[in-house]
Amino acid sequence: MFHVQRNTEGQLIRVEAASFAEATATLPADDHEIQAWFANETVENSLNALKRSDIEMIRVLDDLIHVLTSKGVLRVTDLPAAAQAKLLDRSRARTALGGLSNLIDDEEGTGLV
Repeated sequence: MFHVQRNTEGQLIRVEAASFAEATATLPADDHEIQAWFANETVENSLNALKRSDIEMIRVLDDLIHVLTSKGVLRVTDLPAAAQAKLLDRSRARTALGGLSNLIDDEEGTGLV
C-alpha cells in the first residue's frame, strides 16, 4: 500500500511507501494512479539524468574530435560549416582559459578543460 496526498482537484501530489502527516488515502501498488505516478517519475528522472550528462558528453565529444583531428583521422573541414564554427568557438574559448587550467579541473581529475 502507498500513502497518498491529493490536491483540491483530486490529483496525486505526493506518494510515499511510509505514512506521512498529509496523507489523505492509501492505494494498492497495482492501482492505475500509482502505476502512472511512478511511470511519470521514472521518465522525469531519466530525462534529468540525460540533461545532467549533456555537458559531460559535450566535453567528451570535443576531446574526441580533437584527438581524431590531431591524428589525421578526421579533418575539421569534413564536418558541416555550422559544426566547424562551433568547434572553432570552443577551441578559442579553451585556449583563452588555458592560463586557468590549474584552477578549472574536471571531476575525474584529468585536467581537461
